[in-house]
Amino acid sequence: MDIAKVLNSEFLNSISFFNFENAITAAFYADKSLNLISTNKNFENLFKTGIELKSQNLLTLLAHLGVEQRIITDFRTTLSNDGKVLIPQIKIKINDELRYFSLLSTKTKSSITDSLNGVQGQLIDRTAETILKQENEELSTLNQQAYDSLKKKNTKLEKISNRLAKYLSPQIYKNIFETDSEQTNDYKRKKLTVFFSDIKGFTDLSDSLDPDLLAELVNDYLSAMTDIALKHGGTIDKFIGDAILVFFGDPESDGLKKDASKCLSMAIAMQNKVVELDRNWREERGILEGLQVRVGISTGYCTVGNFGSVQRVDYTVLGSTVNLASRLESICQPQKILVAPETKALLENDFKFEAQEAVKLKGFNKPVVPFQFEDLKKTTSPEILEGEVVDIIVKEPSDIESILNELKLLQKNYEEKLNQNISSKKKKK
Repeated sequence: MDIAKVLNSEFLNSISFFNFENAITAAFYADKSLNLISTNKNFENLFKTGIELKSQNLLTLLAHLGVEQRIITDFRTTLSNDGKVLIPQIKIKINDELRYFSLLSTKTKSSITDSLNGVQGQLIDRTAETILKQENEELSTLNQQAYDSLKKKNTKLEKISNRLAKYLSPQIYKNIFETDSEQTNDYKRKKLTVFFSDIKGFTDLSDSLDPDLLAELVNDYLSAMTDIALKHGGTIDKFIGDAILVFFGDPESDGLKKDASKCLSMAIAMQNKVVELDRNWREERGILEGLQVRVGISTGYCTVGNFGSVQRVDYTVLGSTVNLASRLESICQPQKILVAPETKALLENDFKFEAQEAVKLKGFNKPVVPFQFEDLKKTTSPEILEGEVVDIIVKEPSDIESILNELKLLQKNYEEKLNQNISSKKKKK
């Protein structure tokens, strides 16, 4: 074998880097001083026609490609210290198109000849995956921004929803947010039981009180009444100053009789609460007139649904039944409850009523016989006394009848409780 031919540097390079042309990367080989010795077509295609590459310094050529000087300095330093270098991304402008490459280089060592002691490397085109990565990052950023915006809007919507809930009865609020229909002219005719109440002498009271105190008293009163209305399942239509309009039977109904019973039970609970508030107004607020509330209830056909203008609608009830409840309230005695004849007919087996004199009401052709609910004081649950002896002190002979009634009620409640206890013990056995 011809040793000179074997040791010829060009021959050694050609057999050492024979696979350059088959590489899909831009490959090169340089001497220890980084002067190019061999390149493939992919490397040459990075440069404009007419540029001589052979013997050119690799660092100079990288600068010619537009690689930042900082990156070139890092490349040289790392290669010198570590013997190899990987730069994940460099930008190269080719034919006015910005492309992205990874630059890998390593020192080569040979014990045969010094010509093989140099630097081998390649530029790997990462343009497609870099652009895809950038697009994914941009998409991820947009998604995050959209998520943050949606979260912000949802938080705002939740706050608005919570505030809106205070302006609507729970039944109406639920109906609005759980119905897909966007129609605002949805209304129907059905039988409802309507409740109407207001505070006697409220106009004079409002003129004589400090505005802050008036607002505090009215808000306390309406809050207490609202709690009771919601507890009994009433649909709160509106507050008109101190007046309250509540109806039963829409959007949810337990049947006409049950709806009427719930309405009257609500009215009883409200009047009992008014007694407590009245004591507070007199004793702690110094309001001599106290709190006196009148209540009217009627049952009959109403038109219920959304009424209003194109700009604003209100879910409410219309009809003579509503007017009758309002008229009964206006003639009712303070701390009493007046019901219409149809309401009385539905509830007379469960509640006690007393007929009042027929009265001509505005808007009604025929006189109406109102019925006043009786035994309002008995609607609060009395304390059941334990033991066999009850001491009774009679101050006036007229007290005897009322005392006997109270004793009968106590006995009845005690027997009911005793029966409940017996039943409970049998179940446990």
